Amino acid sequence: MKLLLIALTALLSTGSIDTNAQDIKLSAAVVNSFNASFKHAADVQWKDCGTYYKADFTMSGQYVTAYYDVNANLVAATKNISPVQLPVTLQANLKKSYDSYWISDLFEMSDENGTSYFATVENGDTKITLKSIGNSWMTYKKVRKS
Repeated sequence: MKLLLIALTALLSTGSIDTNAQDIKLSAAVVNSFNASFKHAADVQWKDCGTYYKADFTMSGQYVTAYYDVNANLVAATKNISPVQLPVTLQANLKKSYDSYWISDLFEMSDENGTSYFATVENGDTKITLKSIGNSWMTYKKVRKS
C-alpha cells in the first residue's frame, strides 16, 4: 500500500499526467488544486478549453462544474439548483417578473466575487438569461426565438 501511495505521489508531482479517457494533459498543480478543493468528488471528467480546464463531477449527489486557469487557480464553480434552492427574495422576484415564463436552466456560480445565480426563462417567443444582482435580477442575455 505504501509503495502504491509513493508511486501515485511521484506521478502527480511530475509536471503533467494523462487522464487517459479523454487524452487531456493536466498539470499536477491543477490536479492537486482540484483534489484539495473537492476532496469527495466522484466521476470526474476533464475538458481542456484552451485557456482554462473544466472539471465536471458529482459531489454529495449533486452535479458540479469547476473551472481552473492554467496556473491551477480555481476560477469558478457552478452547480445546477432547483427554484426552491434560490434565496427567498430571488424566488419571489423571479415569480413576480417572469410568471408567464418557464425556467429552462438554473444554476449557482461561486467565484472571487461571491455567489450569484443564473436563470434562463423562456416562453414561446423569447429566451432570457438572467443574473442575480443582490436580491434582484438583471437581463444577462435575451434571444428572440425564430
